[in-house]
Amino acid sequence: DVVETEEHYKSRWRSIWIMYLTMFLSSVGFSIVIMSVWPYLQKIDPTADASFLGWIIASYSIGQMVASPLFGLWSNHRPRREPLVISTAVSVAANCLYAYVHVPHSHNKYYMLIARALVGFGAGNVAVVRSYIAGATSLTERTSAMANTSACQAVGFILGPVFQTCFTLIGEEGITWKLVDLQLNMYTAPVLFGALLGVINIILIFVIFREHRVDDMGRQCKSINSEGEESGVLDEDVEGNVDHVAVVAINFLFFVILFVFAVFETIATPLTMDMYSWTRKEAVFYNGIILSVVGIESVIVFLVVKTLSKKTGDRAILHGGLLIVLVGFFILLPWGKKLPNIQWQEIKNNSIPRSASTEMLMPFWSLQAMQLPANHTEPVGCPITQSWCLNTPMIYLAQYITSDILIGLGYPVCNVMSYTLYSKIIGPKPQGVYMGWLTASGSGARILGPVFVSQIYTHLGPRWAFSLICGVVVVSLLLLEIVYKRLIAFSVRYGRMQE
Repeated sequence: DVVETEEHYKSRWRSIWIMYLTMFLSSVGFSIVIMSVWPYLQKIDPTADASFLGWIIASYSIGQMVASPLFGLWSNHRPRREPLVISTAVSVAANCLYAYVHVPHSHNKYYMLIARALVGFGAGNVAVVRSYIAGATSLTERTSAMANTSACQAVGFILGPVFQTCFTLIGEEGITWKLVDLQLNMYTAPVLFGALLGVINIILIFVIFREHRVDDMGRQCKSINSEGEESGVLDEDVEGNVDHVAVVAINFLFFVILFVFAVFETIATPLTMDMYSWTRKEAVFYNGIILSVVGIESVIVFLVVKTLSKKTGDRAILHGGLLIVLVGFFILLPWGKKLPNIQWQEIKNNSIPRSASTEMLMPFWSLQAMQLPANHTEPVGCPITQSWCLNTPMIYLAQYITSDILIGLGYPVCNVMSYTLYSKIIGPKPQGVYMGWLTASGSGARILGPVFVSQIYTHLGPRWAFSLICGVVVVSLLLLEIVYKRLIAFSVRYGRMQE
């Protein structure tokens, strides 16, 4: 055995910390505009509707889904610095493109779609990050390292909306730099800030990051990704086959976890604008605060999970996390009798479609219109084009906040346990492609989640949307019960270590 030197240990963990930073910046790239995409889309292209919003959100994940297996394969055969630098550079360029989507005179929504897809393509480096951390940590270090990785991701989700909330102080008009035709406002400043962070990340990867690999016991191993000579032993524990049933099961569970969270993220702004008559700016500001608090909660959860997993095991914690997510969405179902306000401007402009039901309810709508403030410059409330607004009870703010808290508790638990179990199941095998497929599963969920909720929510309402989500989570719980005994580490499966 080759004992790890102190110098190697410090270098290994410095590189892991650079990977933490890369994960943080990847999540910031997604969340820094998530609350403002809808109002910005409405401003630059009035032809865009709520359904197209789903495609805008999903485009990020389409790019990530395509890129993750490619970057993962690349990292299995070449120094990881290469895919890390290239992917980050793509994200920087895409953020700059997003800042200019207002410039064209038409089809602006498609330019925004392309920009977000390229940001997602750059975020495909998550597979490289996870595979490196899995290979550079021992089995006893793995849960803690994966929890830290997910915590950095959560901090990115926290600070992204916080940055967006701070940038709302600039306002919708902001400052225009005519020389380069750049508008610096509450919509473009966040992505330019994200581009600056990406440049800093590239510099740190060149200066600090080094290739390291250890086996499940923590012994230094030779890495196929190393650019030069590297001391260490050959890993003799690679013999044996990966349990692909367990691999597929974790991929499905991870898909469900990311699917329900993508639904939750996407629906936050439209739901609150419909239910509580918030303006675009109010929806961005208040949801930014709420999601920031939820993100802080998630970081605390990650810290607790590292300790709790040593006592209960990773599988039990994953089971508990899914149950909490199920309760969170169940609470979000409409239970009361009060209907949401209808958009007053549509009533004022006599644009409501006439039918027997609308004739009957017209006095009620007129009363609601009179009660709303007269100084609104945009329509607020539940749009009449969504027919369910006429008969679906509103979701009270207390329900919404309670659901936020529970989902903010369950999601991080499921996220970190999925990655941890997955990396342990694969063991000493090269994990780049495997992590690429897991990331692609999550990206697929982020594609289908926004599209699903934008279609179901728009046409059938929150009752159908959230009921279907509850059903999906129940199915995932049943699957977890079936494969529970197979979700064990590679070294444990072959008797090289005890669980």
